[in-house]
Parts: sequence; C-alpha cells; structure tokens
Amino acid sequence: MSALLNIDGVTVRFGGVVAVNDVSLTVAKGELLGFIGPNGAGKTTLMRAIIGMVTPQKGSVSLDGQPLNGMPIHRRIRAGLALAQQIVKPFRTMTLAENVALAVGAGKTRSPWTALAHRGNATELKTAHELLARVGLTDAVDRLPSELPLGFLKRLELARALALQPKLLLLDEPLAGLNQAEANAMADTIAAINSEGQSLILIEHNLKEVVRICPRLYVQDNGTKLADGPTQEVMKDRRVLDAYLGSHADAEA
Repeated sequence: MSALLNIDGVTVRFGGVVAVNDVSLTVAKGELLGFIGPNGAGKTTLMRAIIGMVTPQKGSVSLDGQPLNGMPIHRRIRAGLALAQQIVKPFRTMTLAENVALAVGAGKTRSPWTALAHRGNATELKTAHELLARVGLTDAVDRLPSELPLGFLKRLELARALALQPKLLLLDEPLAGLNQAEANAMADTIAAINSEGQSLILIEHNLKEVVRICPRLYVQDNGTKLADGPTQEVMKDRRVLDAYLGSHADAEA
C-alpha cells in the first residue's frame, strides 16, 4: 500500500506546554489505523493539526503527496480530508436525509454562482439515502435528529463525513457514549467501510473494539509517539501497558 498521509516531525505548543512533540506518522491508502493513548496524550491536538484547526510550530503534513501546511480547513477538506467529530451537531430542524444531502452538495456552494446553477436536490437526496443505508440508518432517513438516540446520531455523523468523499476519514471517538452492544455494531460498520477501500484513522478509548477491528495501532503518550505497529505486537509492549492501560491491562486486553 502506498502512503496517503505523511506527518513529518510535527510539534504543537500552547504557551509553554508541548502538546505534540516531534511526531512522525504515515498512513497507507486503504488502511484502518487505530490511534490510542491516555487522556492528555495529544491525540486530539494531532488530529486538529492534520485537519488545520491548529498550526504546528514545526513539521509538515501532506495528503496524497500534496503539502497541507498553511492550507485552511475548507481547502484541506476539498483536498480529501474529512472529520467525524465526537460531539455530534446536526441541523436539528432537518431530517437525517436532508442533513446528509447538504454535505453531499457541499461542492455546489463553493461560490454563489455555482449555487445558483444548481437548484434541485433530488440527486443529493438519493445519495444521502444510499449513505444512510451504508451506515445502517435506512429506517430513519426521514426522522429528525431530536427524535433519535445518540447511537443514531453517531452514525449520522459518519454518513455526513462520508458524503464529502474523503481520501482519508478521521474519526474522533465515534464509540464514546455508546453501550457495548452499540459500540460493537458501530465498530463493525467502520470495519465494513474500511473493507470497501476507505482509509481511516480511528481515535478511540474503547480499546476492546479498536484492537478487534484495527490491524495497526499508533500509541501516543505525553505528546510523543510511544509505539506504532501491528496491533498484537503493540499490545504486548510493556510501555503501552504501563502508560495507557495501567492496572486494567489484563482486563481490557
């Protein structure tokens, strides 16, 4: 597999605090990478550096050979990045299908002129229905987000991100707040999407599901890379067990 994302020596500081310290990471096309680490490890900061929400003081990020440094968020999204956020904020007065259709039609709103040239939304709604079916929400396409539980909204967020047709999809704790049965089903959905060729980085605290579906793990602690490699090898690394799992290592593994 060829490289899709390349992070080279990225450092992010907030005042005197080093949140990410000289991190390098490569993600291959078609890969499902599990990104784990304790609270405060700098996982979210590194993700935000990739998407463009924070600016590193040092290092570079490139996607499919295209440098992203200095590029605003909207251009990074058009270059092929998408982010499904942990806290889901759908448009509450729009149905699930309408929420996804709006993301599908994002390209039509790059300028007022292109928006005026495309008035119908039948094509976008059709694609939205297909995407919602892909994430297991076929029976909820016409429901409002306010009528549905968190598990449905997490899947909606995934569908909205997929609507952007990303080269690389960043998932920020998609299993957070779900019970184990819901988390297991959501993890299966993520694995199925990856099996179709979608490249993903899964940032997640539910270690049981990450280990189950991710062939490779990247572990970060105190802003620094701790381990990176095949899942079963990383899970045997004593540094990982000590820093991330602590006394719960045997129970979680």
